[in-house]
Order: sequence, then C-alpha cells, then structure tokens
Amino acid sequence: MHSKFSFAQARGSEPLSFSAEPLIPDADARSAQPSTETAAGQERVAILLSTFNGAPFLARQLDSLLAQTHQNWVLYASDDGSKDATLNVLTTYQRKLKPGQLTILYGPSQGFAANFMSLIKNPDINANYFAFCDQDDVWTHDKIENALNWIRLIPADRSALYCSRTQLIDEQDNIIGISPLFAKVPCFENSLVQSIAGGNTMLFNAATRELLRKVEDRPDIVTHDWLTYILVSGNGGAVYYNPQPIIGYRQHGQNLVGSNSSFNDRLVRVKKMFGGTFRRWNEANLSVIAPLRQYLTPENQHTLELFQAARHAPFARRLQLLRRSGVHRQTLLGNIGLLAAAVLNKI
Repeated sequence: MHSKFSFAQARGSEPLSFSAEPLIPDADARSAQPSTETAAGQERVAILLSTFNGAPFLARQLDSLLAQTHQNWVLYASDDGSKDATLNVLTTYQRKLKPGQLTILYGPSQGFAANFMSLIKNPDINANYFAFCDQDDVWTHDKIENALNWIRLIPADRSALYCSRTQLIDEQDNIIGISPLFAKVPCFENSLVQSIAGGNTMLFNAATRELLRKVEDRPDIVTHDWLTYILVSGNGGAVYYNPQPIIGYRQHGQNLVGSNSSFNDRLVRVKKMFGGTFRRWNEANLSVIAPLRQYLTPENQHTLELFQAARHAPFARRLQLLRRSGVHRQTLLGNIGLLAAAVLNKI
C-alpha cells in the first residue's frame, strides 16, 4: 500500500490563479539580491531551476523551496520554451517573493543538460553555494540546511559536491520506493562508468561552479549531474553521498530521466549497456572532459589514460587495462555487467 509522502507540507494551500500576462522580468533583481554574507547560517544559495512544460507539479516544488529552514536563497528559473502554464506559475511566485529572489530566464532550447549548463555559466548569478533543482520534485524542509552542514566544512578553494539518495513519489505525493543505496566511497574511478546521484539532490560550492564553467558549450553532454560528479572527483574534490533521502523524486509519465530503481528500469539499463548506448555515453563524457585534463589530479589523469586505452585495446589487453585502471561500479551486479560489457567491447 502506498504511504503519503511525509516531507514538509507546502505553504499556502489556496488554489493558484494563473495570470494571462506575458513574462514580466524582475527589473530589481540585480540590486535587490541578498548579500553573499559567508557567516555560518547566512550563506547565500543560488537554486538553479530548469523548466519545460512543468506546470502540473511546479507549484508543489516551489512551495517546498519556500518551506526551507535555510532562507537565504535566490532562485533562477531557466525556461526552455514551455507551451503550458509554466511561465504563469513562475510569474505568480515571482510576485509573491521578495524583489530579486526569483529571476526568470529563457533557456537555450537544446535540452535539459544545456539548460542547466546555461545557468551554471550565467555571469549574473553569484552565490556561495549552488543547487540544481528539477521542476517536479519536492524538497524536504531541511534539504539545503543538511547539505550546508557538510559542505561548509570543506575549504572554499576545494571543489565540493553534496548529493544523496531519493525517496520516490507518485503524482499524488505517495511514497512508492527509494533509490538504490550505494555504499562504496564516491571516486573518479566510479564516476567514469556510473552516475550515483541525481542532479536534483546536488548542492556544490563556488569552486565546483568555476570548474563547470570551464566546460565547452557543446551538444553531446550526456547529463549535467554525471558530468559534475566526474569533474569534482577527478579534480580531487570532496564528494559526499548522503544515504538518507532528502527529496521526493516524482515519477510520472513525462520523466526525462527515471529512477533506475525497479527491476524493469535496471533491465533497460542493461540493454543500453549491451546495445551500445553505454559506450556512446562514455565516448561523449570522455570527449567533454578531454580539454579539462589539466584540472584532474595526476593520479586521475593516469586512471583516465588507462580507461581510454582499455576501450580501444584488443580483448586480453582490454581486460588487463580495465583492471589496472580501477574503474568500477557500486554493486557486484553492476561490476559483473561492466566486465561483460568490456568482454563485448561495449565500454
């Protein structure tokens, strides 16, 4: 039986009355933005929201942001060409919030990864920390606070990434599952072949943001969150994977990326691995990070070289190089699948 999602209830239960007015820029945004004061508890967090035809669940997500225990945040919503009431929802909340707290932007209309990267690279967005945000989830009331409690312990000049498991919820906020638990320490060797957490759970510091801004504008970025994991771990940064879920990850028919938690989801992933999709993803990731090799630690540069060589080596040499690289997935079954993919030259 489904259980009702028990995270903080949304503020303001009255029905929304969406305006038919066109998009109204927040003219006072730059001058009215809160201070980036860095005292503990006062750090400003820039929430980076990507929207596209998200009207059915967007208000629920925005209400969960309003309920955060850490209130020094600003929201940047980049809309990628919505045809539904998404912009009306955003402008309604823009009028509710303080001047400058919600800025609405137009995305590049090149997919969700490009939209998030456009927010990362926007020079007008400044904060101490940054959080990716999907349009249809629900955050626990202390999501930001919990992430800050860990990340503020990391020196500001070291890249750092916080991420977590997710509670899976349906269209009515009922709990329907939980994402897989990954027990191995996050590392570069893992990141090359697996993305362990969704961007919807991620919070990162300004050093990570600067690292991501060095990524070239290109259409072959697989996902913004997997790329973030690769670059932070490769850079020798700190990565923390919280085994406790801190968001409700909504599952519905319009999900662009699913949870990969059910048997069927995992079967689809196995088919992708052996069908060539996994190899194409690896090719794309390696191509994206190639110009950034100088930002990897010497040890991780060596790991990268071994992995790249393994992908193009003859059978016996391929398996030897893969073992030497230390590249691995988080679970036994995942590693069996990785080995099988290597045997079939699908890595």
